[in-house]
Amino acid sequence: MKILLDSHLLIWTKSDPQRLSNSARDHIIDTTNVLYFSAASIWEISIKRQRGRPDFKIDPHLLHETLLDDGYTELPVVSFHAFGIVTLPMIHKAPFDRILIAQAAHEGCLFLTSDSRLATYPGPIRLV
Repeated sequence: MKILLDSHLLIWTKSDPQRLSNSARDHIIDTTNVLYFSAASIWEISIKRQRGRPDFKIDPHLLHETLLDDGYTELPVVSFHAFGIVTLPMIHKAPFDRILIAQAAHEGCLFLTSDSRLATYPGPIRLV
């Protein structure tokens, strides 16, 4: 199964793994899954780290390299992903979260999130 992780799950996977739920951990360690991270997550982490957000302290460059080293596949943001935002209901207004959901839908990925609001979007989304 193709899985796209939200930004917080990516951070926790590499810097605070005890914060991951058992369900998230099970999806991540299942070797039959193909794990993806979005360039939008790296962008979001870079911006929020620069602003001093305490939950985004991880170095985005180091995170990027570690994810690639661990076999994750980077998912670039392309126009077709942006087009998908138009069809999303306005449940959540955060642009990074909305592009992640649109990417997952367009690419046929299960989107894993720890955000209960994001989990209410239609489509292959799982709250973990």
